[in-house]
Amino acid sequence: MTEKAAASRPLWKDYLELTKPNVVALMILTSIIGMLLSVPGAVPLDVLLMGNLGIALCAGSAATINHLVDRQVDLRMARTHNRPVATGRISSDHAGIFATLLGVTGSVVLVVYANVLTALLTVASLLGYAVVYTLFLKRATPQNIVIGGLAGAAPPLLGWVAVTGEVHAHALLLVLIIFAWTPPHFWALAIHRVDDYAAADIPMLPVTHGERYTSLNILLYTLLLLATSLLPFVSRMFGWLYLAGALLLGLGFLYWALVMMFKPKRQAGMKTFQYSIVYLMGLFILMLADHYLVLTPNV
Repeated sequence: MTEKAAASRPLWKDYLELTKPNVVALMILTSIIGMLLSVPGAVPLDVLLMGNLGIALCAGSAATINHLVDRQVDLRMARTHNRPVATGRISSDHAGIFATLLGVTGSVVLVVYANVLTALLTVASLLGYAVVYTLFLKRATPQNIVIGGLAGAAPPLLGWVAVTGEVHAHALLLVLIIFAWTPPHFWALAIHRVDDYAAADIPMLPVTHGERYTSLNILLYTLLLLATSLLPFVSRMFGWLYLAGALLLGLGFLYWALVMMFKPKRQAGMKTFQYSIVYLMGLFILMLADHYLVLTPNV
């Protein structure tokens, strides 16, 4: 988007951009599926709708804080230099008020329609991303996305807890899968955008250790992800339908990791990043299909 086009668009679109709607949509998909997997039957409609609304509002609050904290960094990166706070289309004060309203409203919605534990875990996830990752880890270590990835892995647990009111081992398996998925997913994008991160002086792994070393880490984490994705079958959370699909999706991810390692191409990083999104969506949809079609006991 050109600066002229960004300046002329409606203000509500700038506020929507602050919430990173595409990222939040993927999080809510995993949250919804976490809810549906938590019980053998139907999830109460009010919890399904309002619980995910509360989680989405808190996620949007964290994303807005990210825009606010990174406004100077964003100006130095081609991918982000037209963001609303970075360009001044939305002031820092207004972004801060907006983030606060989203976070408080989301927390209240979760307390009223889900339970206090879900609200507490969601706020902890918000603070983990907006404060621990964005303010500290992102600038402190090339392992930032590994350590900070736990906050982004929480949505299926939040959905599960919203329905059941308890932390279950199977919900933690879902968190573990996203936790293992995050490094190869994000490092593929970081390789594609390495010049941006270098210009912004952000110590992402390809900036500090080079693309070859990062590609090796992507390959190793993809193997770890493939193994981790089989744990729900091993634990009898899901059955053979899930196992077959998880293996196929995992082998697809492994293919792109091998391409990046041994036959790097200009767009390999972006294609791997794009496939990683398809992978996660496909894996969680498989979980849902196995849960309802195979009726594997999961509690």
